[in-house]
Amino acid sequence: MDIYNENVILQDLWMLICDHFLSSDPYNPIVEAHLRETGFDYVSHIGVVQCQSAMINALIERWWPETHTFHFPIGECAVSLEDVAMILGLPTNGIPVTGPTMSSFEVLEAECLHHFGVAPRKTDCRGSFIKLTWIRGLKDCTVLTDDIQIQRYVKCHIMLLFGTILFGDKSGAAVHWKFLRLLRNFAGIIQFSWGSACLAHLNRSLCKATRVDCKEIDGSLTLLLTWAWIRLPFLAPIPGNPRLFLIANRWCNWERGNYAYRYHTLAHYRRLLDDMQEGHVYGIDHIEPDVIPVDIRQHSVVCGATVPLISFECVEWHASDRFRRQFGLIQGVPNQERDLGASHGEVLTGPKKISPTPSRVTTCWRKLLRKKYHAS
Repeated sequence: MDIYNENVILQDLWMLICDHFLSSDPYNPIVEAHLRETGFDYVSHIGVVQCQSAMINALIERWWPETHTFHFPIGECAVSLEDVAMILGLPTNGIPVTGPTMSSFEVLEAECLHHFGVAPRKTDCRGSFIKLTWIRGLKDCTVLTDDIQIQRYVKCHIMLLFGTILFGDKSGAAVHWKFLRLLRNFAGIIQFSWGSACLAHLNRSLCKATRVDCKEIDGSLTLLLTWAWIRLPFLAPIPGNPRLFLIANRWCNWERGNYAYRYHTLAHYRRLLDDMQEGHVYGIDHIEPDVIPVDIRQHSVVCGATVPLISFECVEWHASDRFRRQFGLIQGVPNQERDLGASHGEVLTGPKKISPTPSRVTTCWRKLLRKKYHAS
């Protein structure tokens, strides 16, 4: 065995762990209309999209935290707000997902009592995280007799989505209680930009994954996988149904019909990405227009906005000015990288209070979105 091949094998062994392929939890069809009111109806139908760890690692190697983009031989690419809307079916315009967060069991307990009428025990929590087993148990025990019970059921379901395919941590076993505050007004849940928050969480996970001491990646790997297979189809397994919406479900249980695909190595994907040429990156417009529901396409008004992505303490950047070709536009010279300062490294650890996202960041989000709407 020559030195090059030996190094490739060693590098493959050192790959980040990214074997989280959780699906959305099932729900009672009785709540379908209420779930649709919240904007979480589409994402609730996503099945198991098994991870291809070698491909994810090859992409992470090309992620630059300074620009929040993947750097390829033909230029820069990234998961965009457009991709989030098309892949997950989440609203991408609206109120930023942020607010105060207090790491206190008493506050967590009070919030759960407000929403569910019951509160978890300390053994049902992990710090400021509520174990998904407790939420599932509560959801399964809820009797859908009136609107109050149905809303409690739907809130449980949404929290399970947060803890699995949208904002899941590395364990995939718990969800932070901070989201509960934003679910208080049931009719107002759909007004939040959950899609941009999910993308912020993914970008933060990618930035963390580039660190030498990182051993595992979290975040919405379903979003990242599907984005790569749509935008970079030469990386993709054969889709089960090329006209299916939700788009993520085109590769639901792909391993059953693409058995050999799971054994592709990191070296294989490195070589494919190194050999990229013009025309290898697709815009979302190659997807048949009639496949995408009208209520999803309406979010395209914000897809090209260069804005901060906000999810509580997590502030990232939607650097759409650096990957214009994904929108079928000519790529000019991008702007200088945005310095997010201390916001880019904020974490929720220890008994401390995290203030809401700085007003200058949320103001930037609102201002650019208003500008986008007025221009449309």
